[in-house]
Amino acid sequence: MTVRIQEEDFDLGTEIAALRKGDTQVGAVVSILGTVRDMNEGCQVKGMTLEHYPQMTEKSLENIAAQAKARWDIRQALIIHRVGPLLPEDQIVLVAVTSSHRGEAFAACEFIMDYLKTAAPFWKKEETPGGGRWVDARVTDDVAMARWVENKPKS
Repeated sequence: MTVRIQEEDFDLGTEIAALRKGDTQVGAVVSILGTVRDMNEGCQVKGMTLEHYPQMTEKSLENIAAQAKARWDIRQALIIHRVGPLLPEDQIVLVAVTSSHRGEAFAACEFIMDYLKTAAPFWKKEETPGGGRWVDARVTDDVAMARWVENKPKS
């Protein structure tokens, strides 16, 4: 499991190729790429700044990846999350999961993304024409995560 928090951009193709390289058991790669939108809650977004607590954030993301590995039969998981100033269309986050079968990869990827949106210690501040505003978690994100809590794996 690989977790990186960084300011610099990343290349999607390079990251996916590296994740699956040399593992002949990989039958599926599922990924999601999150980007900065130019609109949020009906307001124009000129840019966004993401902040985090180093080390605490990495541990949190490593824990999320470990939970996914414990729940599903996956080969690898990759989480890259950017911090610092970003503009519309910039890449924010990449979550990629490899497994022997697509169902496991889809579920684990969705689980990781849902937990990132609700439980990872990142703070987002959007720059709008009216000034800066902090972005709160959405109710829909909390609902999405709740289903994973309700459907814990059987011990």
